[in-house]
Amino acid sequence: MSIRVVFLGTSGSVPTLKRSLPSVVVQRPKELLMFDCGENTQRQMMQGKVSFHKKLTVFLTHLHGDHVLGLPGVLQTMALMDRKEPVAVYGPPGIKDFLVCTKETLNFGLTFPVEIDEILSEGAILNQDDYFVTAVKSNHAIKSYSYAFIEKPRAGRFYPKKAKTLGVPKGELWSKLQSGEEITLPDDKVIKPSDVMGPLRAGRKIVYTGDTKPFDGFAKFAADADLVIHESTFDDALFEKAEHDGHSTPSQAAEETKAAGAKQLVLTHISARYPDASLLLEQAKKVFANTMVAEDFLELELPLKQN
Repeated sequence: MSIRVVFLGTSGSVPTLKRSLPSVVVQRPKELLMFDCGENTQRQMMQGKVSFHKKLTVFLTHLHGDHVLGLPGVLQTMALMDRKEPVAVYGPPGIKDFLVCTKETLNFGLTFPVEIDEILSEGAILNQDDYFVTAVKSNHAIKSYSYAFIEKPRAGRFYPKKAKTLGVPKGELWSKLQSGEEITLPDDKVIKPSDVMGPLRAGRKIVYTGDTKPFDGFAKFAADADLVIHESTFDDALFEKAEHDGHSTPSQAAEETKAAGAKQLVLTHISARYPDASLLLEQAKKVFANTMVAEDFLELELPLKQN
């Protein structure tokens, strides 16, 4: 089961002719996890073939317009499509007031509930059967969070030959062992899952920084990530401006990713001053080779780990 990561918007602050405002979707078979929702996101969803009807959870990093102004439009579009499934929204304090005020001022109705959870502390904010999402305070001009999507480990590989050798008949007992249960055979012999299965297989990890300059603790937060989606608003020569505005340069993003031991870096939130982002890519790759710059509608596939 692959995860599809779709970059719906990759510009910073203002859109360009080629880049819409920030939004990234992690698409799983039956659900979407959306990170930030800039203006025009609903049209980007249509063009990127992202469903309006799947289970949706939205994670907003902070209350700057380029990261949140698209959400009312997405919700209203879904209502016009007669959606019934609830939408969950996570973000810093103020998110609820923003959405309630917008809905009341624009006087639009919804055909589904919107469940709003304002994040008050760092740590796991969503815990599902097979994954969880955790948040950490980032370092931007206003209160902001970075997020990590982390799959829980899967059971190890099952070895039928080992089960047969131990006298376990094929069928229900095999299923119990694969589900992590110990079993007892008719001769009172106890068989543990570890007797017939390999080690747990690690899940996938995706980190989305939102707007931030480097901050203490990021390397630990993003440790061993399969993918780091890191803002890179200004090139290295504008280090002082990035520092003042709470943003990162390519080299800083690369250094953070390298320190985390992550596998891949994708730069996003590109300033409109860079119609050609090759300079940003060049600067980052000097520090971390496996780097790319996101373009709108870039899609990445993250397959299941087999070991």
